Amino acid sequence: MTRMLGGLLVGVMLAGVPVAGQEKPSKPAAGAAAPVNLNTASVAQLEALPGVGLKTAERIIEYRQKNGGFKKVEDVMNVRGVGEKGFLKLKPMLSVGTPKAERTQ
Repeated sequence: MTRMLGGLLVGVMLAGVPVAGQEKPSKPAAGAAAPVNLNTASVAQLEALPGVGLKTAERIIEYRQKNGGFKKVEDVMNVRGVGEKGFLKLKPMLSVGTPKAERTQ
């Protein structure tokens, strides 16, 4: 009985460990999280989006600096590396609003 229990525990403990040759787990989906603001997000926040890597995140920030920010979420398709297919997956996770501190009253 002890051996069986021990083996079970080892099996449970190893369940989340990737096996050699397997892909590493993908990024968690942003699902219920608040949308990422393209005009204020950091590189790390952008990289957390599915399908967005370091280079694409840097290009998004470069685009907003050169163009004075994004007017609408669809403008992100003007960034090299973000096509229509990728955009459609990201659209529910994106926003372009200005932060409350920057809004004029």
